[in-house]
Amino acid sequence: MQRPVPVAANEEFSLKATTPNIAATDRPVASTFDLVEQMHYLYVRVVKAKDLYCGDNDSYEPFVELRLGNYKGRTNCKEKNPNPEWNQVIAFPKDRILSPFLEISMRDKNNCDYSEDDHIKGKVMYDVNEAPKRVPPDSPLAPQWYRLEGSRRERVRGELMLAIWMGTQADEAFPEAWHCDITEGGGVTADGMKNIKSKVYSSPKLWYLRVNVIGAQDLDPKDKKNPRMEACVKAVLGGFTLKTKFSAAKSTTVNPLWNEDLMFVAAEPFEDQLVLSVEHKLGNKEEVLGTCTIHLVTLERRFTHKPVDARWFNLEKPPRKKEGNNQTQTAAAAAAAAEGNQTETADQSNYQTATAADHVGFGGKLHLRVSLDGGYHVLDGTTHYSSDLRPTVRQLWRSGIGVLELGILNAAGLPPMKTRDGRGTTDAYCVAKYGQKWVRTRTIIDSSSPQWHEQYTWEVYDPCTVITLGVFDNRHLHDQNPGGGGGEDARIGKIKIRLSTLETDKVYTHSYPLMVLQSQGLKKVGEVQLAIRFSCSSFYNLLQTYCRPILPRMHYHHPLSVHQLNYLRIQATAIISLRLSRAEPPLRKEVVEYMLDYVGSNRWSLRRSKANYNRIRDFFSSLAILKKWLDQICTWDRPVFTIVIHLLFLIFILSPRLILPTVFFIMFVNGVWNYRTRPRNPPHMDTHLSFAERVPHDELDEEFDTLPTSKQGNVITLRYDRLRLIAGNVQAVAGDLATQVERLQSLLNWRDPRATAVFVTFCLIACIVFFVIPFKVVVSSFMFYMLRHPKFRHKVPPAPLNFFKRLPAKTDSLL
Repeated sequence: MQRPVPVAANEEFSLKATTPNIAATDRPVASTFDLVEQMHYLYVRVVKAKDLYCGDNDSYEPFVELRLGNYKGRTNCKEKNPNPEWNQVIAFPKDRILSPFLEISMRDKNNCDYSEDDHIKGKVMYDVNEAPKRVPPDSPLAPQWYRLEGSRRERVRGELMLAIWMGTQADEAFPEAWHCDITEGGGVTADGMKNIKSKVYSSPKLWYLRVNVIGAQDLDPKDKKNPRMEACVKAVLGGFTLKTKFSAAKSTTVNPLWNEDLMFVAAEPFEDQLVLSVEHKLGNKEEVLGTCTIHLVTLERRFTHKPVDARWFNLEKPPRKKEGNNQTQTAAAAAAAAEGNQTETADQSNYQTATAADHVGFGGKLHLRVSLDGGYHVLDGTTHYSSDLRPTVRQLWRSGIGVLELGILNAAGLPPMKTRDGRGTTDAYCVAKYGQKWVRTRTIIDSSSPQWHEQYTWEVYDPCTVITLGVFDNRHLHDQNPGGGGGEDARIGKIKIRLSTLETDKVYTHSYPLMVLQSQGLKKVGEVQLAIRFSCSSFYNLLQTYCRPILPRMHYHHPLSVHQLNYLRIQATAIISLRLSRAEPPLRKEVVEYMLDYVGSNRWSLRRSKANYNRIRDFFSSLAILKKWLDQICTWDRPVFTIVIHLLFLIFILSPRLILPTVFFIMFVNGVWNYRTRPRNPPHMDTHLSFAERVPHDELDEEFDTLPTSKQGNVITLRYDRLRLIAGNVQAVAGDLATQVERLQSLLNWRDPRATAVFVTFCLIACIVFFVIPFKVVVSSFMFYMLRHPKFRHKVPPAPLNFFKRLPAKTDSLL
């Protein structure tokens, strides 16, 4: 049987194997920083100074300036202090050192514009060739005191404590160091310096907050003459609001029932409070009957599917508008409600003994079952592209199965993302996300081919997960101006790598193309070179994960609807982006949303519809090839194969126990044969599979259109008519499928009395025949009939198929 020939992809958008100069090999045990090229640096740690001469200058602000060839670095400025402390590290790349001496000078901020030696308060000259080499895990180099000298080598007042050594990017001082090679001549502001350094972030611990609204009692509506009582419960957590349905207005009861679940996402530490209010529908308006506030730290945390105990919560009436100082009264009411909730028990007898006179502004009782569900995994992205599938609580975690190591080497061919000084420039950095750990490389200023050479590791708990890496342009390094800086970080490209497609303990070094699909078409915006290795600590535990459920058990005991999961994913993404944007340096909102596919994952696209249709067609094309091969056997186009098939069928009929072993043996041989042509590279974006190479401009313009649409006139008419044609074809296919199903049902429902009578009579005769004649004879007769010679065949359809096509369907009853 022949296989379909794959279509060659465009070389421009293909994955390319590379051979970087790294120390890694395909071995189970990895050494530190062996997936990146070693980059040597001269590190200078400026610790502090003592006994400096300030003189009569009250505005004396000392700082340390370092010069090595054309590179210059400096520490922060300190106010008038004869014993300032900095504890800052400045790094110089070794391959760019052109001077053998490092000049370390003490200067004053008020005279920093002068370069003459007269304005230098003292300096130290250090021979770079004498710097000791340090390799982690060696202990940090102990700093030493150096005496300050004048311009003529005379001794001046003051000493400077320094530590100078040669190291690599594996040094613990590398992430916090001021890198002179990326800041020299870049015009980076002091506030922008914090956005250059590499950092590791951790996502907040997320919980699902389940609010089961059971009912309410003793509500006190203002319009008591109205016999209808339609009420709902509104819950607010952070910036998200959910409502229950309105209770049935069948009686004048003030004790409505709902029994609905409202789901939220909460993050530790719990900063927000849950605010619940009961609202009464009065025409087009809604009247607030009472509110209560619940502190999340007081809630019960459950790990299993067993429900928590229900509790009664006091409702406080909202303050009237005519009373003064509404804000103070609202805060007091919320505090009173919170205090009452903490002391309230679930015993309903206590509620019966309580009276409205015991509470100031008493507005009724709310019956709730509130819990923090830790048995779920809080999805921050789509399930298919998830990088972590563990539940929230650590007690339910399983042991890790391995370690993922990622070396971010470099990028090439990045386009200019902004203009500075009249020319295009790019300040690129990378962000990688796997599990709860986010990493950010340092920013390389003004380079279309940045060199990072940074390595990171993650612990792996499930191989069927995805690591995501994105490349961005930093726009928070310089003064805000229209040409560049101050806006949102621009996204350059993104790649995804699924761990299950990687062989264990093998190093993959490839250059991944960065592609962006825009309304103008597909565009390549550069390449990023990575080295990745997935090391397995226990092969048995690795195989065990393939038999476990993808999600934790709570997702199956108490499943959430698709609508709930989508809404909760939006909440989780918003919380993560908010928390990470408050870090230092911040991982900004636009970066987090792009990495988590916050926008566009479910957007309508005719291009994607064609791609999905083509994927289904490729599957059925294999079945079509199999059918063609069987037709060739049945028509005796290959007499040898036909005779062999006859013999096999006779053997299977005489010995049926050989059928299943033969089927599994054929699949085994097929799998072993395909091992020769197995994929050798990690998966990447396939432009041919995505139908992205030659897409009509109108289809792309529709794909990137806003919702609601921003187009007008003939464009909307054209797209609507095209969508109607596509929907008409889908409708026709669905109608044909429904017709075939209804024909099967009409065999026994007497819609066509003659056809049903014939079929029932046939069933009776077949029952007698199959009871009398052995089953082997029936099967052998059927197979010999199917494999009969072409001389005994006819081109007209067989009688059973003609009978089936004549059966009635419900299409006659459709308007």
